[in-house]
Amino acid sequence: MQNLIKQGVIATDDSWQLLRAEDAAFAADDDVILPLARFLQVQGGEHRGGLAVLLAPDSDPLALQPHLADLPLIAIDFPAFADGRGYSIARLLRERLAYRGELRAVGDVLRDQLSYMAQVGFDSFAIREDRSAAEALDGLADFSEQYQGTVLKPVPLLKRRVSN
Repeated sequence: MQNLIKQGVIATDDSWQLLRAEDAAFAADDDVILPLARFLQVQGGEHRGGLAVLLAPDSDPLALQPHLADLPLIAIDFPAFADGRGYSIARLLRERLAYRGELRAVGDVLRDQLSYMAQVGFDSFAIREDRSAAEALDGLADFSEQYQGTVLKPVPLLKRRVSN
């Protein structure tokens, strides 16, 4: 996967292959990100490579609950810039389901979204291919504070004490 920001830096070595088609072929040793239905069919089988899941905006993340401890990566799809359902899925995975693995935003991911995505728990971002990951990286630092409680800072700004 190209144009990837991971843990605040541009990633140069990522072996994950995003396979959006339910019937996409892959080798047994490949590290693959599969749509939820395909992941549920394949997991626990004979696949020797890494296995991760792609959640569409209408996917039910609760279906992953029994597998969360073993999942190294969950990718959440943003099919359009204006589709914000992935934010809710990410926050649910981090806060209610206590998912601690890599949470990757994929699809129509742009610089303007990165700061907000990080606040709900994303730690890697597959930037759209027609955009520069180096320029998008600056989007993580667009805002120094958030007013509301977030995954990164659960206490809202109003309740934080500032010492002199």
